[in-house]
Amino acid sequence: MQLKQKFFRSDLYYICPIYNRIMDLVTITAIALGLSFDTFAVSLSIGVIRNGILFFQATRVAIILALFQGGLTIAGYFLGAFVSNALKASDHWIALGLLSFLGIKMIVEGLRKGETEITKDYTSTFVLFSLAVGTSIDAFAVGVSFAILSVKIWSAGILIGAVTFLASMTAIRIGKSAGDRLGNKVEIIGGLILIAIGIKIFIEHLISGS
Repeated sequence: MQLKQKFFRSDLYYICPIYNRIMDLVTITAIALGLSFDTFAVSLSIGVIRNGILFFQATRVAIILALFQGGLTIAGYFLGAFVSNALKASDHWIALGLLSFLGIKMIVEGLRKGETEITKDYTSTFVLFSLAVGTSIDAFAVGVSFAILSVKIWSAGILIGAVTFLASMTAIRIGKSAGDRLGNKVEIIGGLILIAIGIKIFIEHLISGS
């Protein structure tokens, strides 16, 4: 009996760390999928608007969005104790402002342009960085919580970035296929998507703060 108990305790010693690592991986993957929803919607909008986007251009978009998502998670882990309170008071306003500004700009230009007019490039560096910031602010808050939970932040940041990259590339491909059938309405639809994301982030933060 004592021998069996000894072996049982020995098995738990080796199994539990493996089990904990697997559960950590599953949890972080689930968080990464949750964080990637807004990125997916933004990338879908880009694919719809730029239905002629090339693979390397789509890759550039996905890399920038992924770097911000993973990078702000890591930044939140290390800087959260210093700036979390200040950011918490204004992050939803920043996201709403950036995404609404870009969305309204897209809608106005979509209403003004005719059938033969060339669609503006919304994969420019300024627009992409604005979109990346607007959709990655939640990742900073996640990084703060990771610091409290003592999560291995570098592996978590890489995993979140990888999931974001795959979500972005998938969404651009879907949007690209849909954009061919939407004609000159693509910019209006893309703008509405961005505004909807900004409002969603704003409402979520209001609810969580109440």
